[in-house]
Amino acid sequence: DATPDVTIRVGWGQLLEACDDEQVFDSGALWRLYRRRDSWRFRFTTPKFGSVPYRDACFDADFTAGDVRLHRPYFEARGPVDPLEYPLSELLFINHLHVHRKGVEIHGCGVIDRSGAGYLFAGESGAGKTTMANLWASQPGVTVLSDDRLVLRADGGQVWMYGTPWHGDARLASPARVRLAGLFFLRAHQEHQLRPLERPQAAARLFACSFPPFYSASGLDFTLAALDAVTAAVPCRQLGFVADPTVVEFVRQQAA
Repeated sequence: DATPDVTIRVGWGQLLEACDDEQVFDSGALWRLYRRRDSWRFRFTTPKFGSVPYRDACFDADFTAGDVRLHRPYFEARGPVDPLEYPLSELLFINHLHVHRKGVEIHGCGVIDRSGAGYLFAGESGAGKTTMANLWASQPGVTVLSDDRLVLRADGGQVWMYGTPWHGDARLASPARVRLAGLFFLRAHQEHQLRPLERPQAAARLFACSFPPFYSASGLDFTLAALDAVTAAVPCRQLGFVADPTVVEFVRQQAA
């Protein structure tokens, strides 16, 4: 009986290659974003199908209602289809978060330790997030919120970390949340090593690990303000580490 945050209508369509709306962003991959007055339109194409989009998703200005249409000729020979198939589900989520000031998605590995403390290990691709997730997952009493995507929400001087469905290679994900006690930026090293970071440096590195809406001035303002609040509330350090289980106890001792 709850009121949904987002209502989405889904159906088949005969999509066209041309689009009269204003293009505001090109991902360089599967999707482009267009704008018409107070609505947003994502169009998805792939060389596998052709130049006509295989999916068109139009949402209102605050991302609370939308219509998704799949180009039927591409799917007639296939079985069940997920209309929100990645990356649309994540794009919807990211935009809903910043429009409603609910949080920022971060590229990182997040864990809830046996003590209840929450740690975020942030980094771009190849930094060691999957390795870190597997090392923590092997420890009793530990919950891995995600090995790749998390949401941070600053609220009243505290920062909460949430798991998301968009896992990485380790395929670890949880819908749980935890108050963030420490933020670590990963890098490979010859030994376990921690180095404190000044807030401006930490905020810049966290921004590089975030998923900001580059096409939205208000969204960028919110993202920067949210990350500033995170670095003000949580100790931020660079963690050089060896891919060894001993890094878990090293972090516990240093974060205590």
